[in-house]
Amino acid sequence: MPLYMDRHYIEGATRHTVAHAHQLDLAVQDKYHVKFLTYWFDDARCSAFCLIESPDKETLQQAHNEAHGLVPHEIIEVNPGVVEAFLGRVRDPTPVDTSPGKMGEVPIDAAFRVIMFTDLKDSTLMTRILGDSRALHLLRIHNALTRNALRNYQGREVKHTGDGIMASFASAFHSVECAIAIQKAFAAYNQANPDAAMHLRIGLSAGEPIEEDGDLFGNVVQLAARVCAHAEPGRILVAEIVRDQCPGKAQLFSDLGEIAPKGFDHLIRIYEVQWAEA
Repeated sequence: MPLYMDRHYIEGATRHTVAHAHQLDLAVQDKYHVKFLTYWFDDARCSAFCLIESPDKETLQQAHNEAHGLVPHEIIEVNPGVVEAFLGRVRDPTPVDTSPGKMGEVPIDAAFRVIMFTDLKDSTLMTRILGDSRALHLLRIHNALTRNALRNYQGREVKHTGDGIMASFASAFHSVECAIAIQKAFAAYNQANPDAAMHLRIGLSAGEPIEEDGDLFGNVVQLAARVCAHAEPGRILVAEIVRDQCPGKAQLFSDLGEIAPKGFDHLIRIYEVQWAEA
């Protein structure tokens, strides 16, 4: 099948928007019998380049149009050997074994992260009622349950917040699966320990945070914290951008409408993850 490279000029584009568009392309490629192999982004010129196997130019245009509406400005047929020689690869980096002791997944866009906040309900009240020693014991259980899930789904703990954990993920799929695993672990613990039950709220958002000294900052971090604060205990809420990064998982998400997070000048649509049904 012929190999094509196309070019899109996208005013105001970021690495995240291009990565998101690539995921949307992947979601429709089977329908059009094309294969979106990889992409590159020139942020200085706001230009994205896609490498696609397609029967013809018209078919790949139709696939792009359905996926996100970003019709390419130019399409040329290319030789795979020439592409690899000049640009280093003709396919997305292949994920490798992510089991303990192995190398981690190579993210396509190193700047994009999903940020997770967890928050333990009534942690201060728990300390006052149970005392420092008992409350500390429960907090250690909370830490273990959360960190086990982070390890299993390639999450990185950024910091402990005292009554919760802030974590980051390169994959939206992993972040949602991790949040589900955390809530299921707490549900199992609570069933076995009804007199010492703990209830956790979880919030997720995604974007390109700023990293400094191992910590993460920026709007995406602030929004994840606000989404977490909006959640009821025992629930997982995500910003729309996280839901959009999980094509094929629409049944997991319930639309809760828009909220006006403190410090943001626009409304944010949020979704609840139906983790009990996952």
